[in-house]
Amino acid sequence: MSNLPKVAWIGLGIMGSPMAENLIKAGYPVTGYTLEADKLERLAASGGSVAGSVAEAVRDADVIITMVPASPQVEAIAYGPDGILAHARRGALLIDMSSITPQTSIDLAHAAADKGLRVLDAPVSGGEAGAIEAVLSIMVGGEQADFDAARPLLEALGKTIVRCGPHGSGQTVKAANQLIVAVNIQACAEAVVFLEKSGVDLSAALDVLGGGLAGSTVLARKKDNFTTRDFRPGFRIDLHHKDMGIVTDAARTVGATLPVGSLVAQLIAALRAQGDGGLDHSALLRGVERLSGDHTSTT
Repeated sequence: MSNLPKVAWIGLGIMGSPMAENLIKAGYPVTGYTLEADKLERLAASGGSVAGSVAEAVRDADVIITMVPASPQVEAIAYGPDGILAHARRGALLIDMSSITPQTSIDLAHAAADKGLRVLDAPVSGGEAGAIEAVLSIMVGGEQADFDAARPLLEALGKTIVRCGPHGSGQTVKAANQLIVAVNIQACAEAVVFLEKSGVDLSAALDVLGGGLAGSTVLARKKDNFTTRDFRPGFRIDLHHKDMGIVTDAARTVGATLPVGSLVAQLIAALRAQGDGGLDHSALLRGVERLSGDHTSTT
């Protein structure tokens, strides 16, 4: 029997499944719940336990981790008679690793405190590859003592783990992360179209660019997507659209102006409106190609 905390994991999507599996590999007993039966089968095959409901998953857990798409899903699994707050035991630690609005995280922390639960908001960056390799960057908001208690577990999921401040701070930093990533992908996409139309060897060009000041994690992670036009989702346009809504709203609230970010948010929204919401966010390349009169990758 493991002496490590018992973990309930809610949400086993593209990111959640490999993250939960990394906890199992690290020796944590994990009980999971999600809406997709095949994801539950995958968890069981990896050595985890399967629950039939949120209530069943969290009832005996020391730590509850949620990884769902957006604020409405977090609220749906947290509140109400069948939710986490109604069934988790007092003293349990709830770590929400979803990317949601900072205010949703703050409200959840206050509501959970009334039930005797501790909360951290701990969104991540690194995409599917980072989740699989357990090298995610994890930005955390909440009390220092709760962060210290959670750190050994988080170290099984990521490489860069930083407490950024009180409740909601992790989500604010994640919003900034998504702003930087979106602008970076858009710049890379524009460079790809420019290079190809100029007749340059794209692979060679991206290699040399990656070794200079233009190099970035985005370019390193997405180079193959660009060169092969493989837009199978690691992080979907739909989700980045949601995140750009979060950062633009939050920036408006604090009085920060995002001129380039606002433009890229519109380009992401346009791509989504054109039916590409289910593709990887590197598919911003398709939008640049359309604007450049090249429709070869738009079918």
